Amino acid sequence: MEIFCAGRMVVDTGLHALGWSRQEAVDYMIKHTALAKAELENEIDRYITCPGQAVAYKVGQLKIMELRKRAEEAVGDKYYIRHFHDIYMQSVGPLDLVENEINAWIENGGKRIM
Repeated sequence: MEIFCAGRMVVDTGLHALGWSRQEAVDYMIKHTALAKAELENEIDRYITCPGQAVAYKVGQLKIMELRKRAEEAVGDKYYIRHFHDIYMQSVGPLDLVENEINAWIENGGKRIM
């Protein structure tokens, strides 16, 4: 899955910053991932219409993993992944607002807030 995500970011950048054609993007993904051509073509069409989406997904994933690690370390043996997920799912808005909610939850000792 990591290879696919990395490929998406390369293709997104290639299409929108380097002027790649649709076919160049398809060829790159065929060479570097295990997806079938038909699936890749649908993916490439989405990247063409949504510049930056692939990068935004990865940035979001990295931020969520950072918040999770920070919460685990701060809360210690009182950390429950379910509570982290509850706080995350209750949060609305961009990642900086989600981070504020997670930080408040950490400051509350990881106690469930509902």
